[in-house]
Amino acid sequence: MSNLKELCSGLPLDPLPPNWGRDPNVPHAPVRTPNLTAEEERLALRNALRYFPPYHHATLAAEFAQELRQYGHIYMYRFCPTIRMRAYPIDQYPCRTRQAAAMMLMIMNNLDPAVAQFPQELVTYGGNGQVFSNWAQFHLVMHYLSEMTEEQTLVMYSGHPMGLFPSLPSSPRAIITNGMVIPNYSSREQYERMFALGVSM
Repeated sequence: MSNLKELCSGLPLDPLPPNWGRDPNVPHAPVRTPNLTAEEERLALRNALRYFPPYHHATLAAEFAQELRQYGHIYMYRFCPTIRMRAYPIDQYPCRTRQAAAMMLMIMNNLDPAVAQFPQELVTYGGNGQVFSNWAQFHLVMHYLSEMTEEQTLVMYSGHPMGLFPSLPSSPRAIITNGMVIPNYSSREQYERMFALGVSM
């Protein structure tokens, strides 16, 4: 991806980008050990593949399963953008409202390797503080933001973009919720499992 307009055009699907794997030149998040059952692994794969058309599932399922077993989470390294990740001048972002451009700028600043703790795992701080759960969510949100008007609100749940919904110019441009786990299920073991399934972050 050579420019911001291309970056904001949605998931790159035809053709799929090459899978370069993990960049050895940046720090990476610790390997997680969620100890999923076989059925939970299948659920994690279904949750990851929902972002992609069925004709790509055979290719992506195998590599996503490998990521899950090797790193304890599906980050979708194949979809890590090749554009230099940094905060570009706000006027360079393709958008219909400056509020959306401001969000795109902040997202890319948080994923700048000079800022992020583990940039390829989308972790900006604290070992767990992710901007998104995977790179598909990044692409979809950047696309939604490029299309957003001042009469729409982006709704997100633990990194997953639910979509753009009608709202008012005085409404928030984004509503975000993370975690949503009650105390009885907030142990480290439970968190690792839900994080691996792609349902919490």
